[in-house]
Amino acid sequence: MAEDKLTKIVSLCRRRGFVFGGSEIYGGLSSIWDYGPLGAKLKKKIKDIWWDTYVNKREDIVGLDSSIIMHEDVFRASGHLEGFADSLVDCPTCKKRARIDKLEKIQDNLYQCPECKAKIDTLKNKPRKFNLMLKTNMSATEDKPYYGYLRPETAQGIFTNFSNVLDTTHKKIPLGIAQIGKAFRNEVTTGSFIFRMKEFEQMEIEYFVKPATADEFYHIWVSERFNFYTEKIGLRKDNLRLREHAKDELAHYAKSCTDIEYNFPFGWSELEGIANRGNFDLSEHSRVSKKDLSYFDDESKEKIIPFVIEPSAGVDRTFFAIISDAYHEEDVKGKLRVVLKLKPNMAPYALAIFPLLKNRPELVELAKNIFYDIKDKFPALYDDSGAIGKLYRRQDEIGTPFCVTVDVESLTDHKVTIRDRDSMQQERIDVTKIKSFIEERTKA
Repeated sequence: MAEDKLTKIVSLCRRRGFVFGGSEIYGGLSSIWDYGPLGAKLKKKIKDIWWDTYVNKREDIVGLDSSIIMHEDVFRASGHLEGFADSLVDCPTCKKRARIDKLEKIQDNLYQCPECKAKIDTLKNKPRKFNLMLKTNMSATEDKPYYGYLRPETAQGIFTNFSNVLDTTHKKIPLGIAQIGKAFRNEVTTGSFIFRMKEFEQMEIEYFVKPATADEFYHIWVSERFNFYTEKIGLRKDNLRLREHAKDELAHYAKSCTDIEYNFPFGWSELEGIANRGNFDLSEHSRVSKKDLSYFDDESKEKIIPFVIEPSAGVDRTFFAIISDAYHEEDVKGKLRVVLKLKPNMAPYALAIFPLLKNRPELVELAKNIFYDIKDKFPALYDDSGAIGKLYRRQDEIGTPFCVTVDVESLTDHKVTIRDRDSMQQERIDVTKIKSFIEERTKA
């Protein structure tokens, strides 16, 4: 059932213009995806809501946009050059490569290939370590290469700019630095759609605090981020859970970490991680760069290395969770209705406007006039490319919460029919009240 739902979601995303395969006309690339017109709109909504919540509406968090390509020493200090690697093993039958920790274990040294189901003996096919970072030649010539690295996370650009932000903003801790941006990991993935990609987008905050307050702020951020998904994004609470990491699974720098997990079509997995990173990052960058990244505490009159609480969310995983959460199938008079029950403020379009009869110029003109009058206020769509039933179903599949139909009576009574996506109930309202009707029902 879960695999069937995943297949249906992938098909819907492709059919309706949410997500396409990367370089598709050339056969595609593994774990590379493009976002179509509707996908780009939904992604932007996710990022805008996150940015507005944490940067625009808070005085203790500022924004940053650091570079994607970074100096090699950045990742020497962070530990990525030495320790950012996966253990991979090759299947002797189909030759596909997979992460050893993701394989089904049959017995001591035997695992099952996820592709061809053949047995993999790790004594004969020994796992090898592969660094996940992507590097690029920054030299103008091939014979004298000079390598930089595509960042595997957005966090390091925040740490290397810590002093710059303090000097230019004159802020005091607790202080958050927020960033939305692309990151790159050369990961081996199997059938997870956009859950795990080689090029992905993160929404991260590094929240700098005094060491004595770190545990308190850590728990505050766990609660804050869980509530964000239910209240701002509209995910169902029963599809979310918290999982605190055991001591033996913590990253070497972390004091504590909690994952917010979502029940994806393939099962429960990480949506976001909130970590108490201690003072590892600033300490290591200070050591390697020989630059002072300490903070002068006015109360104690001494320099300290702040601790860092990191809420790290994936834009793509949030997108996937939203589509999965909203996907519904219903039987309507013996026919299947597929509908995305998106929270109204998250839908790519707030409303769609149709003329009931496209061969009546006066209806088309009125419908277009309504569209042009409203499109600057709300994301709206005009469509006259099919019968009204087909137009409704099309909007159901992309999550449009309301459809406005202009009919013959509209020419005389100046009213239109508005259909609710979820209930399919219809009501007739005056043309002048469309804006207030939509505004009231699409508020965040």
